[in-house]
Amino acid sequence: METPLLNGATNSESGKGDYPPITNFRDAKSMCWSETVKLWAITGPIAFNILCQYGLNSFTNIFAGHIGDVQLSAVAISLSVISTFSFGFLLGMGSALETLCGQAFGAGQIHMLGIYMQRSWIILFVTCIFILPLYVFATPVLKLLGQEDRIANLAGKFAIQCIPQMFALAFNFPTQKFLQAQSKVGVLAWISFVALLLHVGVLWLFVFVFGWGTSGAAAAYDLSAWGISIAQVVYVVVWCKDGWKGLSWLAFKEIWAFVRLSLASAVMLCLEIWYMMTIIVITGHLNNAVIAVGSLSICMNLNGWEAMLFVGINAAISVRVSNELGSGHPRAAKYCVFVTILESLLIGIFFMAIVMITKDYFAVIFTSSKVMQQAVARLAYLLGLTVVLNSVQPVISGVAVGGGWQALVAYINLACYYIFGLPLGFLLGYKFNFGVEGIWVGMICGTALQTLILLFIIWKTNWTKEVEQASERMRRWGGQSNEVDKI
Repeated sequence: METPLLNGATNSESGKGDYPPITNFRDAKSMCWSETVKLWAITGPIAFNILCQYGLNSFTNIFAGHIGDVQLSAVAISLSVISTFSFGFLLGMGSALETLCGQAFGAGQIHMLGIYMQRSWIILFVTCIFILPLYVFATPVLKLLGQEDRIANLAGKFAIQCIPQMFALAFNFPTQKFLQAQSKVGVLAWISFVALLLHVGVLWLFVFVFGWGTSGAAAAYDLSAWGISIAQVVYVVVWCKDGWKGLSWLAFKEIWAFVRLSLASAVMLCLEIWYMMTIIVITGHLNNAVIAVGSLSICMNLNGWEAMLFVGINAAISVRVSNELGSGHPRAAKYCVFVTILESLLIGIFFMAIVMITKDYFAVIFTSSKVMQQAVARLAYLLGLTVVLNSVQPVISGVAVGGGWQALVAYINLACYYIFGLPLGFLLGYKFNFGVEGIWVGMICGTALQTLILLFIIWKTNWTKEVEQASERMRRWGGQSNEVDKI
């Protein structure tokens, strides 16, 4: 058993091994502080990066909202349904790298990171081709889902114009995961920050100066997405020589097994992302759909800003768990999970308080319509509850990715979200005539159930067995020749 080092530092803190068992309050305090420092050193830049990239969506929505209510609803539908569908699936496919790159880095197999990233590029690019018809036929799809013709027509046009942005994600996500696994996250934050600033300027130029309307918003969206992807790839190729050894034929080996893990990751994450997307679609069937969809999209947009912080924590805890499991440190993996969940819950409560204090005012950022602002204020209390749930749920998903539990979580998500939460929301919204509030309450119940089940699973997890499984995964996936066969 490992013993504490001098000055209260544990072996894990010094990077030499696992934590010793906690036997008193002093040990617990030392561990919490150590884990907090490690977590936020990774979380801060990742969360900032994700917030900036989410800002591309949000500012695109904001500029569309100041063109008109129909434009706001159409762009919101396109971004919330079509783009979110592809975003969720591609992010999920890319999330396989969080498991593999994180555990490989922890095990010292840094040369495999570049191979894994190239495999993911190939898989995600092919995935984009399969998703492409959804963009091309977005208008009939949205009409089939019950959207008003004027909203569906404009949303479909906007979706087609955003096709280049989707292909940019095929290179963006794998490159992000490659850098995150090594905790090289500062560069991601800087690239996204610069891109966000440029995006706002280009939006203003295209939408208001050139008068291109929603077409200008789409053009700005595409340019910003590709700018981020290209900058990340250039950084990897030029400055990450340990993990990037050049293009290699090894990227095509074991690709089907990689696809299977990628699909499990995609299904797990998509069932979460599409769940909140579904509420926008269902709301489009209500009376006065423009106000209902617009007010809900504003709440979801604001919720998205808060959620992006916790997606950053999700990525950070995934890196921490996968690195510790790959290094053979079960207690460090366990302790970092518990500390992260507690801190995330406290942050969620803080943001809920802010939402409730500003409920009558924050909608003015998105719309000048008084009717829309009043509709948003009526939904604020549900937004507050969602904010708290979203502070814990993404963290648990990050633990699942770090440990390689994607298939199990996918089944849980399917049951809680689509067998329980979604039917309950439909029942409350339509059968009991509670409208958008009823739909949202039902879906909150589904999220709460999923969160409780996953918390129970984490509490019962045998982390020593997780270390053994991570070692076996590295032997199976990292067993290729260490020689990098360049093209």
